Amino acid sequence: MRVLLIYPNCRREIIGYGDEGAIAEPLALEYLASVAIALGHEVQILDLRLHPDKLDLTLLSAQPDVVGVTGYSMHVLRMLELCRHVRRMAPQATTVVGGHHATIMPEDFKVAEVDHIVTGEGVGPFQILLERLAADQPVAPLAGVWSQVEDAAFVFGGKAPEFDIDAIPPPNRAVVAADRSRYFIDWMKPIALLRTTVGCPYRCSFCSLWRIMDGQYHRRDIDRVVEEIASIKERNIFLVDDEPFINAKRMLALGQAIQAAGLDHDYFAYCRIDTFMNHLDVMALWRDIGLKRLFFGVETIFDAELASYQKRQKRDEIIAGLNMAREMGIAVMSNFIVSPRYGHEEFAQLARFIEDNGVDYPTFTILTPIPGTPACESFDGILHMQANGRPNWELFDLQHPVTETKLPREEFMREYFGLYRLFGGAYARAGHPFYQPEGLAAPHIVAAAPAARSPALREPLR
Repeated sequence: MRVLLIYPNCRREIIGYGDEGAIAEPLALEYLASVAIALGHEVQILDLRLHPDKLDLTLLSAQPDVVGVTGYSMHVLRMLELCRHVRRMAPQATTVVGGHHATIMPEDFKVAEVDHIVTGEGVGPFQILLERLAADQPVAPLAGVWSQVEDAAFVFGGKAPEFDIDAIPPPNRAVVAADRSRYFIDWMKPIALLRTTVGCPYRCSFCSLWRIMDGQYHRRDIDRVVEEIASIKERNIFLVDDEPFINAKRMLALGQAIQAAGLDHDYFAYCRIDTFMNHLDVMALWRDIGLKRLFFGVETIFDAELASYQKRQKRDEIIAGLNMAREMGIAVMSNFIVSPRYGHEEFAQLARFIEDNGVDYPTFTILTPIPGTPACESFDGILHMQANGRPNWELFDLQHPVTETKLPREEFMREYFGLYRLFGGAYARAGHPFYQPEGLAAPHIVAAAPAARSPALREPLR
């Protein structure tokens, strides 16, 4: 069979330059490509962030039997639009959607133009789905998958089998060989993505990533990780684990294995501040093998908010972590969540904190009731709704306030954009494309890159 996997692009009129702040390789689709190729299928990945005008040509030339589309909440309407377009252009194709939103709220995809909705980690279910389609067997019921049976009615195949992280083959990066030089995160270009674990044991109130794996923390075999790193040609590698350094003993062993193998890469990774401070020996080893940058989820400088976010850290600990990273020579990108309830004073205090503590590369996101969090259990308070009574998911990119703001909305957005104008100098000195003379004239949109586990970096359909 011919399989086409699509990574959606953003609507420019809604999200502006959201696809420009960071475009990282579609790792989730590369995992799916790996199992499809192993089954003998012909696979193509179309990254619409890089090729926004290639959809029709690709559908006409590829004539796919299966089309898979992935994305986050901000992509929901675009994903549905793509499936409708596929139905018109390639009516023979079976359409499959997956990702974070499809896992948490599959009801948004229960429409005529979608045949199957994959939930959770999608590699195993996708493999079985392809096997059944190739054998001309009914797909439903399939564990972990909602399938359309008739008249747009969907049936669920039940909970997926226990996830075995080492049973998944490595991603097939060759499928996007022609695009690899164009993938970047800020000034780290080209860059590859690597995952060494899946899941998160923490329960931050603003985040729902842990729900994808039901709170489990799955760790890959160290030798398999080292083998994959050795195969990566890009110098820059971003660890897309929700939090790779939680198990310090394991990360110490992985660092030593990388060192023993003589691998030479520059690394960028997420890290909790408490994890960092509690395991400085591990961080020093990783610095020595190439760790150049860490992404600290500072989230807020106000202790009351930190408590409400269940972050298990305080302002003084944040300051200590920033200082220690600086002493160790590790650059830090720090995300700050801006509450819609901020007034002028809170914005001013945040700006002073960043200046006083020499935060190298601050990024900002707007507190959003992301699907899967308590704030999104009902849609009360969400201002922008579709005609069908569902939220306007296109605005859920963490850069639009979707709940009421304390300040008038225009005033709030002026303050919010002002944070990036105030701290754009660090990005300009580092060579970020938005801050170069020939760059785009919207520097604040850099937040759509690696900000607060932002959609640009997380990998939705795996």
